[in-house]
Amino acid sequence: MADVEGGGPPKARSNGYNNPNQYYVATSESSWTSWLVPMIVVANVAVFIVTMFVNNCPKNNLGFEGKCVAKFLGRLSFQPLKENPLFGPSAATLEKMGGLQWYKVVHGNEAWRLIACIWLHAGVIHVLANMLSLVFIGIRLEQQFGFVRVGIIYLLSGLGGSILSALFLQSHNNISVGASGALFGLLGAMLSELLTNWSIYTNKAAALFTLVIIIAINLAVGILPHVDNFAHIGGFMSGFLLGFVLLFRPQFGWMESRNLPAGGRVKSKYKAYQLVLCVLALALVIVWYTVGLVMLFKGEDGNEHCSWCHYLSCVPTKHWKCNNPS
Repeated sequence: MADVEGGGPPKARSNGYNNPNQYYVATSESSWTSWLVPMIVVANVAVFIVTMFVNNCPKNNLGFEGKCVAKFLGRLSFQPLKENPLFGPSAATLEKMGGLQWYKVVHGNEAWRLIACIWLHAGVIHVLANMLSLVFIGIRLEQQFGFVRVGIIYLLSGLGGSILSALFLQSHNNISVGASGALFGLLGAMLSELLTNWSIYTNKAAALFTLVIIIAINLAVGILPHVDNFAHIGGFMSGFLLGFVLLFRPQFGWMESRNLPAGGRVKSKYKAYQLVLCVLALALVIVWYTVGLVMLFKGEDGNEHCSWCHYLSCVPTKHWKCNNPS
């Protein structure tokens, strides 16, 4: 998230990631060629360059926070580090380009910001961290499941992160940007994919432990100030449910058993629990997006329904303060 109004430093939907998916047992299913994830990376970098071009620090910086950084880049130079330490544009530019702001979504009829914000980033550090994470997470998933399913999870998780962020961060100073909601959705989908396809993994406990630790560490980063953990949580929750719906595989040995005599075949393509989880997750996905969007466009404040939830995004300590709602 980027909370860069009022001279505050940018909040970024940040994400650090190590690849845990190393315990998968290969089957006879064909592998897909990954092209969507590289295209998403290119699109995000291109949008960031356009954002910096629109920002035009040499012309628009008033000098109150210092001088533009990397002036040799011309109009692509960055805002003063005191204003944006992530080497990026101003809050006004992010807002102009489609940053998520609750008031504009609900009262300005600009619902498109719920999707546009996941293509924007608060700075070079922000976009590089997210795109490296996307490469590590997304390419492997796309190779296994194809661009359609991974693309659906990426976009819907980004939307889910934006919905939860807008429900809880409603200050006029909050401008939320970043692809981390979508990235956490892919992480959530990896977890549900592991659970629903349990039989095709070796070292199941190690795989689960590794993935849970990575998810926990990344969510823990979200309790720091200037990070939109609601986008992370909303994206993760959406991707976790969507993984049960879109990423379940035939049970182990089914593909190979089709060539065996009828008496030696695996009786069903999918296990019963896979189908049950798929139906339950689909129902929860529909309820989540319906309730979330209805609450959002009715102008409801999530903090009124959950007085402690603001601690999920920032925990105040003696070293920093949080701009929590009163």
